[in-house]
Amino acid sequence: MSLSEIKALTFDTGGTILDWHTGFRTAMAELGAKYGVDKNWAALANELRRRSLKKMLNLGEKSPPTYNMDDSHRLSLDEILTENELGATTAEERQNIWWNRVHSLRCWPDFPNTLPRLSEKYICASFTLLSVRIIVDTARANGLKWDAVLSCEIYGKYKLLPEAYMTTAKLLNLQPSQCLMVACHNFDLDAAKNVGFKTAFVRRPDEWGQEGPPDPNPNPHHDIIVDDFPSLANHLGVST
Repeated sequence: MSLSEIKALTFDTGGTILDWHTGFRTAMAELGAKYGVDKNWAALANELRRRSLKKMLNLGEKSPPTYNMDDSHRLSLDEILTENELGATTAEERQNIWWNRVHSLRCWPDFPNTLPRLSEKYICASFTLLSVRIIVDTARANGLKWDAVLSCEIYGKYKLLPEAYMTTAKLLNLQPSQCLMVACHNFDLDAAKNVGFKTAFVRRPDEWGQEGPPDPNPNPHHDIIVDDFPSLANHLGVST
């Protein structure tokens, strides 16, 4: 394995960079308290994530998408609230979760200070299922400066479709082997590796709260396996 040809780092952003679980859980708990409803909000936050992802993965395979990740969050939230005694909540209250909270999600604390250092050596791009607007707003909220926002929304071809990864490399004017996909999810990294990307697994043990991530153990074929972003930087020869 040679990392010397890498020119760009393409980051999964939901989960790897952003703490969606805390955002969803807190917002849903606040809404429940307002209506006097007590549920396992951590479990429902994870269910919201599962349903949202299911609606997005491989979207665009057979026909052009008619919705994006914001719509997926909205539709999934509507389902969950209806199923959990919160069907009477207003459109404004729901939008506070699927738009306001999502667009202001906080980063994991090891990322904001590491990104500028990585950017000194590499193109650093958000490559994500999330909408362009989510990435723009969360970058502003967290003080992040991406070199590029490469949302699958732009392509109309969503991960895990190979076209999503190939288009990302093409837009960066790079070969897939010159791109390092960075994520905490094996499914994303494996799809990237299948088209020639190099892959880095960064562990995010708290992504799903106490439930723990569905695939916490990195597949051994990944080029880099680390516990956090400073470790990734060090592995790539970037001081932090």
